[in-house]
Amino acid sequence: MAQLSDDCFAFGGPMMSVDEAVGLIATRVTPVVDIETVTLACADGRVLAHDILAPLPLPPFTNSAVDGYAVSSRDLPQKEEQAFPVIGRVQAGSSTPEPLKPGQAVRIFTGAPMPEGADTVFMQEDVRVEDDKVVLPAGLKPGANVRPAGEDIPAGFAALKAGQRLRPQDVALAAAFGLTELDVVRRIRVAVFSTGNELASPGEARAAAQLFDSNRYMLMAMLSRLGCEVSDLGILRDDRTALARALQDVAGSHDLILTTGGVSTGEEDHVKASVESVGRLVLWRMAIKPGRPVAMGIIGGTPFIGLPGNPVASFVTFVHVVRPTILALSGARPEPLMPMPVRAAFSYKKKIARREYVRVTLRKAADGALEAVKFPREGAGLLSSLVDTDGLVELGEQVTLVEPGQTVGFLSYAGLM
Repeated sequence: MAQLSDDCFAFGGPMMSVDEAVGLIATRVTPVVDIETVTLACADGRVLAHDILAPLPLPPFTNSAVDGYAVSSRDLPQKEEQAFPVIGRVQAGSSTPEPLKPGQAVRIFTGAPMPEGADTVFMQEDVRVEDDKVVLPAGLKPGANVRPAGEDIPAGFAALKAGQRLRPQDVALAAAFGLTELDVVRRIRVAVFSTGNELASPGEARAAAQLFDSNRYMLMAMLSRLGCEVSDLGILRDDRTALARALQDVAGSHDLILTTGGVSTGEEDHVKASVESVGRLVLWRMAIKPGRPVAMGIIGGTPFIGLPGNPVASFVTFVHVVRPTILALSGARPEPLMPMPVRAAFSYKKKIARREYVRVTLRKAADGALEAVKFPREGAGLLSSLVDTDGLVELGEQVTLVEPGQTVGFLSYAGLM
């Protein structure tokens, strides 16, 4: 398990910016060191443990990029078309015919190895066939329509780097090298629970004054998309002793403890006192809306994060606190969020020195530009505002006013995991 010092997340400022929070996490979280080997079919989304040096060049042999006719560049027609006898035929996956002699051509297909002596290919639609000869036009450049060995990746090149979170295209590259297994960092083990007497789990009887717990399922789904191994601890009631015991019980077997709710400073917010009784808590007040109260600390060397209880605030702070923590724990390279420029189709006022996230839907305007349309309501407890929108508009700390037509940064929900 990850073992961090009790003062790992110590911060002296009164209000932490989003960038400060991400930077603190990136520099002070120690990655897990356990490595496991997985098949290519199970490698997507996993974090690569070691660099992969290309064991062979790609492509491994010089081949034709098109269907056509292969010749030597020494024989290329210069001023007028010229007829060449066709001495053979080579298909993809077959061996090459005898070496090409001056003035000869070979029928060749896409992906087929180039015959010895040939280095240029005429596309079949640019030539004319007459009996057993092919008439080639003048003007083709030497080396045209040929893929040299190693053109894509030379042998020995560090094609995949340790710390990469593997994507389908990365898995394809490993397969192209002939690999069947990859060494990856083991999955980060996260214990998740909700807190509060006001919650009931879906499927249980719900009292009149209770809500069904939605945050826990949202967070577990988000963790799963980040490749985590999730332990669902359910709902813990507002009992400091029971909370403290549960936190202590899971600390030794997990890399991260994640809770939702109960992290403010009210007298019924028991998570703060429970964490402090078994570990150290740094209660952050982040300069972010929605989501200001975020708790972070250490319990027995295991990091603890407590997110707000409102679902939108929980979602936004997960993206900016939990996501970078998971990446840091797994040794993954940082994946900064890159907002896409779109045009605002709304007006908005905000306070300076605070980053805010506005829920929006994208639409294509009459001039073809993408416009961000603000969700009509702003409450942090509105799950519909996450379901019925496409993403978030990020408004930086120095922004105080947005007017229709202004360029703003859009973060798609699809890119946040």
